[in-house]
Amino acid sequence: MSLPTGDTEVPEPSTADRIHSLLSTTSSLTVRALGEHHHLDTQVSVHGSRLRLRAALDDPLTTAAVGAAEGLAVVLDVTDIAPVAVRDRVRARLTLAGRLRPAHLTDDGLGVHLRVDVAHAVLATPYATGAITGADLALATPDPLARYEAMLLTHLADDHAEALDVLTRLLDPAVLAHAPEVRPLALDRHGLVLRLDHSHGHRDVRLVFPEPARDTDDFGHRMHELLAAAQYGLPVHRR
Repeated sequence: MSLPTGDTEVPEPSTADRIHSLLSTTSSLTVRALGEHHHLDTQVSVHGSRLRLRAALDDPLTTAAVGAAEGLAVVLDVTDIAPVAVRDRVRARLTLAGRLRPAHLTDDGLGVHLRVDVAHAVLATPYATGAITGADLALATPDPLARYEAMLLTHLADDHAEALDVLTRLLDPAVLAHAPEVRPLALDRHGLVLRLDHSHGHRDVRLVFPEPARDTDDFGHRMHELLAAAQYGLPVHRR
């Protein structure tokens, strides 16, 4: 392992992969259609460039979708909230445009599955904004740790504060000058993002795994490698 140079790219998920992961793990979203906002508590499944979500039979959104022969033009809003308590918990905001159509009744007969044909989507974070098309989404894959990210981050924050202290040895001493509180902010197969929170603001730092994590067991190995690097003064990629 070596520290990145100025032209070294720090590996991280693509915009399309981030969007796929966010959609696959969200439990709520807002649908904008015909000048109205509809909040849905629903999981989303991603099938290529199409999404599937659930709504009640008597939901006005369902009625509007059934009555739109060419599909109902909609905009979906999804907010990515950090599972660990930090000062600013909004990690990203997703805006997705497409056409909404009814698919079929749910198995219990109490709702309907709605299909969204994705046209394009924009993911905005505090640091960058990325845009993709439905075709880009169809080529994306969710992160293998996405479904477990909240559990892993809260476990790290609540039960392994000493590990976070060790990981700070990998950081540039300058970012620790104001004695920030260190919290785990985000996690993906490529690495761990730490939030450094102090009275003057905050900063996020990505620590890159030596190799991408393939699953939760592999994540444990990658974390042990980062901790070993911190304990023995080995360099790692960071940003």
